[in-house]
Amino acid sequence: MKTECIAEQVKLNGKIYPCTVSLTMDLVGGKWKAVILYHLKDGPKRYNELRKEMPSVTEMTLSLQLKQLEKDGLIRREVYGEKPPIKVIYSLTDFGKSFVPVLEAITKWGNQVVDDYGEFVQAP
Repeated sequence: MKTECIAEQVKLNGKIYPCTVSLTMDLVGGKWKAVILYHLKDGPKRYNELRKEMPSVTEMTLSLQLKQLEKDGLIRREVYGEKPPIKVIYSLTDFGKSFVPVLEAITKWGNQVVDDYGEFVQAP
C-alpha cells in the first residue's frame, strides 16, 4: 500500500486533505509560492529584493503569497525597527528548508524540458 493511501484522508494544522499530494499543493502550489521559496533557498531577502528577482509578480500577489507561506510555516518574516522605514527580512524556516530538495528537482526537470523542447532566451 502506498504511504499516502494509509488513511482515507490526511490532516495538517486542522485542515483535512484527501491525500498528501493535495496537502503539498496547498502549501506550495500556485504560480508564485515555489518561485518565492526558490528565491529564498540561498538566504534571507528583503521584500524589494524579491520584487526585483520576480518582476512579473504584482505587489499584491507577492504580499499575499508571502503571508500565506508565513502562515503555513514555510517562511519567517522578521521586522527590524519600530517606525517607518522598517526593515523586513524573509527567510526559510526549517520546514521551508525541507522543501529545497524538491525545488532543486523541479529546477533540474525544468532545465531538462527547456534543453529538450524549448530554448533559453535573454529578456528584451
